[in-house]
Amino acid sequence: MNKRKKLSTRNIVFMVLIIILAIIFIFPFYWIVTGAFKPQNVTIQIPPQWIPKGPTLENFKSLSRSPLLRWTFNSFFIAFCTMVVVCLTATMSGYALAKKRFPGRNIIFWSLIVAMALPKQVVMIPLFTILSKLNWINTYKALVLPAAGWPFGVFLMKQFSQGVPGELIEAAKIDGCSEFGIFFKIVLPLVKPGVGALAIFTFISSWNDYFMQLIIIRSSKMMTLPLGVALLQQEFTTNYGVIMAGAALASLPMIIIFVCFQKYFTQGITMGAIKG
Repeated sequence: MNKRKKLSTRNIVFMVLIIILAIIFIFPFYWIVTGAFKPQNVTIQIPPQWIPKGPTLENFKSLSRSPLLRWTFNSFFIAFCTMVVVCLTATMSGYALAKKRFPGRNIIFWSLIVAMALPKQVVMIPLFTILSKLNWINTYKALVLPAAGWPFGVFLMKQFSQGVPGELIEAAKIDGCSEFGIFFKIVLPLVKPGVGALAIFTFISSWNDYFMQLIIIRSSKMMTLPLGVALLQQEFTTNYGVIMAGAALASLPMIIIFVCFQKYFTQGITMGAIKG
């Protein structure tokens, strides 16, 4: 009986801590969403108005007068193409590192581990120099293709590919299946949870990649949603209501992607923690 009481007390304490942490993490999103429906004078007032008393759509109307659709299209196109490229290259690379034996395999793998510890700002100058020499500045290619060798994606898919039974691959070779046939017909369906988790990570990372987009993009036609929302800040006055409306709209695609792929995301994280 005492043991049950201890267990129930422990569960209650854990539940209270989880609820507190959930409120802390959700509160910024709540503040952005509610701020999007507040007039400018209410968004900056002290003490703050926690619940909008007179909600308005004026912020969204002001936002609609900007090139919102173009910004959204650019962000979605870049994030989607990056997600497809990363998932394909990372899955192929992870499969090769996990199941193929060739000279330098361990060196390549540990090089990827070291690269994961490097912040993007370290490689930004040489990357920008290369892109400039290729005349790729202010193009979609410069925002999509550099992510093809994302070390984390290769590492994640290597962990999943290690769980693919070698007997299936050998049986497919005996049946005369080509390497691409083995990859697309056998390996890819088995590592689908990992691909789903990687797709979410890649889409969100590319969608929020403000720093890379700020350096590469030069024209207003190429501008993405994060850059567009930042552009709404004027020189002398800042309309925080419009900025919050833009931030709320910018977060919607990420929420939709996560909800649609939540099953694969959870399954991918748990399986990736077990494997390897």
